[in-house]
Amino acid sequence: MRVALGLKARTGRAAFVAVGGDVRDPRFVLRGEMKLLPEGAFAPYHAAAELKPAAARESVKQSIAVAHRLAASGIGDAVRRLAGEGHEVCGCGVLVGTGMPGWTTDEILAVHVRMHKAEGELFRDVLAAGARECKLAVTTLPEKSAFDGAVAILGIDRARLEAHIVALGRAAGPPWARDQKEAAAAALAALRRADRR
Repeated sequence: MRVALGLKARTGRAAFVAVGGDVRDPRFVLRGEMKLLPEGAFAPYHAAAELKPAAARESVKQSIAVAHRLAASGIGDAVRRLAGEGHEVCGCGVLVGTGMPGWTTDEILAVHVRMHKAEGELFRDVLAAGARECKLAVTTLPEKSAFDGAVAILGIDRARLEAHIVALGRAAGPPWARDQKEAAAAALAALRRADRR
């Protein structure tokens, strides 16, 4: 079956949901979580906040590189698992933020709220980059309005999308919280885009 992944980032991890079949009657395939930071690691900018400037810049740089590797590895593992079960992964939907101003690491570390913004963008960005590294077509949805973005791509009304999400949740079983619901909406959008290619 053709399936698409949907990804939603959290601090140091991401929820993923794979959905397949036809977007008019989607099927739940797989869900899970992938790590975006190594065990015991802390949010990169917060972890660097007490370091001297040069050490802080290096710490953030290393954390970003590790997050990129873990995202590509986690997505690759999911794709291989799905392929091993006979599925063809045709795309990946990623919930994204509003983007970052051109702040330097020093400017981010100088203002606490910027650290939160930078970390949120970092984890969302590494998911999109990791999907591209795995040769998946990437469909992005705004994280703050994931369902609205999915509705626009799918060409259905909000009630129909919500019915799909409820049905997918029943098939998946608990937990089926906001992260999984929004990841499923992203997967549906990616599946629809793949159908149009």
